[in-house]
Amino acid sequence: MTQVKAEDGESFERLLKRFNKKVQADRILSEARRRRFFEKPSVARKRKKAAKRRKSRKQSAKEQKELY
Repeated sequence: MTQVKAEDGESFERLLKRFNKKVQADRILSEARRRRFFEKPSVARKRKKAAKRRKSRKQSAKEQKELY
């Protein structure tokens, strides 16, 4: 569970901002959205394979850019 402790004299807005940053860094909301509905194993495999393909293309494009 994500927690933040209030420091002396810290405003609520600042505390909330730190909390939101920490939640985003921990990827809690994106995980909750992903698990909102059941995902069939075949769909999960396709999603992971597509993500791998995108990452590979991005990496190769970056390497090509470094060559020139």
